[in-house]
Amino acid sequence: MGELHVSDEFDALMARLDAISDVLQDNADKSEELGRLTDESAEALRETGAFRVGIPRELGGYEFSPRQVIETIARISYAEASAGWAFMALQMVTGTTAAYLGPEAAGELFPDVRDGRHALIAGQGTKLGRAVRADGGYRISGHWHFASGISMASHIHTAALAEETGEALVFTFPVEQATLVDNWDVMGLRATCSIDYVCEDVFVPDAYVYPIATMDPRNGGAVYRMGLANMSGICHTGWALGVGRRMLDEMRALAARKSGAPGASVDTQQFYAEYAEAEAKLRAAHAFAMQVWADNEATLDRGGHLTTEQETLTRLMLNHTTWSVHAVGQTVYKWAATAALRRGALQRFFRDLHAGTQHVTSGPVVLQNCGKWLAGLAPGARWVFLDLQDPR
Repeated sequence: MGELHVSDEFDALMARLDAISDVLQDNADKSEELGRLTDESAEALRETGAFRVGIPRELGGYEFSPRQVIETIARISYAEASAGWAFMALQMVTGTTAAYLGPEAAGELFPDVRDGRHALIAGQGTKLGRAVRADGGYRISGHWHFASGISMASHIHTAALAEETGEALVFTFPVEQATLVDNWDVMGLRATCSIDYVCEDVFVPDAYVYPIATMDPRNGGAVYRMGLANMSGICHTGWALGVGRRMLDEMRALAARKSGAPGASVDTQQFYAEYAEAEAKLRAAHAFAMQVWADNEATLDRGGHLTTEQETLTRLMLNHTTWSVHAVGQTVYKWAATAALRRGALQRFFRDLHAGTQHVTSGPVVLQNCGKWLAGLAPGARWVFLDLQDPR
């Protein structure tokens, strides 16, 4: 079944990411104006090799462990939240495509990963289009939302329902075969290029198709036995932790500038207490995330799949992390006062945070299902993608 791989490339990559932090931050306003990362930011990310973190080692990727992926995404998101969001989507979709497709597709999409010659893949898997069987593949049609990072992508990954079987499948095809819809006019995460795209009767060969709920990788090790939903949970956890840390650090720097001025609110006992509570929330969320993923990693390393309890705790932890960071953001906004209204990092991170909390993986239905299972009211139920399903 393959053991979990813990990459020795982690420290070197973190150093390279730190080296481009100023590039991502200096380009943040321009990226927002463009609705995508600037060419300079995109190229800086590519040159670090960061997009290799999710690609199987046997194809030339780093195949980072879940906790290494969380920390990688957090590091990028700390520098620039939209860059972190676009990166997390691209690396996850690219890596899982490399893991779940067979040798024909993998050879075409990932010819020389070490030299930077490989596909970057964006797309959406939670809304299903329509797939009709054709000779040697499928013809797919549909309208999908939220193709984060697609401005940097060479290919699209998208989900559709096979009409003949009712099975949900994932399809990979060149981005040129879709019609991109320039409609990303939003409050936060404006630089992620999370636009819509449309396909009408696009042919995708069988070699570029896999079942959406698969946990059986064709390439790579134990990390890919979690499936897409759990891989997505890793990404959103890292993003939230990076954003939360940056907001608290911005507040700390602002407090230092304001302290000592007549009537400064940051010189009150109430500020001290609320800042401490926010720090505790963020650190507790980080500790919970690391605890859950340490347990998950141990199961994967033993050759197993995650249990229903582990999958439930993974989803619960993501919800807890997301909304703990939301609470941190509220505290920062309150005490930053009018400084949070002005154009700059605090305002941008506040807006980006409130866009990120709206993702379906941290939504109320997932939380309700977690509570249902943990309360013992769904015996025998299993997670299928984002749904808790009773096999009866």
